[in-house]
Amino acid sequence: MIRTLIADDHPAFRAGLKLMLATSDEIEIVGEAEDGTQVVALAAELAPDVVVMDLRMPGLDGIEATRQLVTARPDLGVVVLTMFEDDESVFAAVRAGARGYILKGAGSDEILRALRCIAEGGVIFGPSIARRIDALLSPGPDDLPNLPFPQLTDREREVLDLIAAGLPNGQIRDKLGLAGKTVGNHISSIFAKLQVADRAQAIVRARDAGLGR
Repeated sequence: MIRTLIADDHPAFRAGLKLMLATSDEIEIVGEAEDGTQVVALAAELAPDVVVMDLRMPGLDGIEATRQLVTARPDLGVVVLTMFEDDESVFAAVRAGARGYILKGAGSDEILRALRCIAEGGVIFGPSIARRIDALLSPGPDDLPNLPFPQLTDREREVLDLIAAGLPNGQIRDKLGLAGKTVGNHISSIFAKLQVADRAQAIVRARDAGLGR
């Protein structure tokens, strides 16, 4: 069973999506949230395999909620299900860590296929979105020197830059205005993405790339 958590601020849409997913014996709806803050809390409590995420929600939006979820659990699959297909929304979702992006109005087969793919560790995008993703992930040669470690989020790169500068976690926390636990989560994610065992190795990699100056 694919344990699925739904986040959308429209009760009618959540009800319709639950009804659609109920046709599959592979999906278990473990909970639903109406805003980003609630989905982050429920994901920690319910440990879903996949989160179906709307982008525009009151309070904490879907982009920041995705970033927090993936930072806390890099293995968690987030698929964005939204009506917005503008480049800014697509790119922001991908950089936040979403592994799928599908437009509302997609058929049940497409949505179920996306949930299966993401639960198995894959990445999936609707056809109209795929072209934008291809452009995002295929930067020109002039773009590459300006973006060390493109697998990191902007916040993770900021934390890594401060690590490379020699700042301990407490100073990073104060400088960025983050909670201590959040800093620790960012650092764990950075180590995993860079495939380094400890802080010393991360500093060497970061300084070789020009960070920490």
